[in-house]
Amino acid sequence: EDVDVVGLSILSGAHMTLFPRVRALLAEAGRDDILLTGGGIIPREDMDALKEQGIGELFGPGTPTSALAEYIQRWFAAREQQDA
Repeated sequence: EDVDVVGLSILSGAHMTLFPRVRALLAEAGRDDILLTGGGIIPREDMDALKEQGIGELFGPGTPTSALAEYIQRWFAAREQQDA
């Protein structure tokens, strides 16, 4: 299927490996247009480092699902403005 967003939930501590790997696989497939986001137990400094690598907003434990949905909506709105 053709997706617009990939979300990963990582609780294992492997976020610094898995997020960049998925980002690289998306790039190899020519799908840099897909939003890669997610969350889990990720230290703030790692979230910042991952964002610098092109990963979208990351969310910690207890974040309401509505916060993620609102982020995705804002991301799409910004992308549509860029494409206009």
